Amino acid sequence: MQRHNNDPNPFEEEENPFASAAGPGSKPRLPPLASEPLGFNHNHGATIDIQMGIMNDPNEKENDLAAWEANLKRREQDIKRREDALARAGFSKNEKNWPPLFPIIHHDIAKEIPLHAQRLQYLAFASWLGIIFCLIWNIVAVTFCWIRGEGVRIFFLATIYAILGCPLSYVLWYRPLYHAMRTGSALKFGWFFVLYMFHIAFCIYAAIAPPFIFHGKSLTLSLS
Repeated sequence: MQRHNNDPNPFEEEENPFASAAGPGSKPRLPPLASEPLGFNHNHGATIDIQMGIMNDPNEKENDLAAWEANLKRREQDIKRREDALARAGFSKNEKNWPPLFPIIHHDIAKEIPLHAQRLQYLAFASWLGIIFCLIWNIVAVTFCWIRGEGVRIFFLATIYAILGCPLSYVLWYRPLYHAMRTGSALKFGWFFVLYMFHIAFCIYAAIAPPFIFHGKSLTLSLS
């Protein structure tokens, strides 16, 4: 088969369009690309501001807040457990609330004493108030006796009994009983029974008024 003269040879190299500019014998080169400035709007060195909140997961902040709230609740529960432990040990940070007009002690049977022991505690409280009333009434009665000529000695003795008897009865037996009822401490119960028995023995002695140790009417006038 004969090839037509006008048909191009497929094996011939195509003419390099850039050869004319480089001259014969030079290697073809691609034209350099025009350098363009980086950044938007052709501003050299322009910075791109990206907010960190957009890149973060929106649920991450909610998770952090929930973890913070859980940690706060855990700390509050820990503080509450420590306060309860101190209260069971007999240490109270409550404010003084009795007597109402001039608070000098903390006393709240309804909130601090178990329900099954509240009646007994109220009876003990009434007993302590009865002792205070008797000592104050003893001062009044001895004062009238002093005015009638019995002498000033019995008045001073009755005053001393009242000044010492009111706080000592609270510290020695009523407060141990109060803490024993609240905490269930066997040691405090034992302390209460021993000192309360001494107090009962003293009251019996004052009521009988045997003719030794104490003379006169400084103790028994209110009972005679």
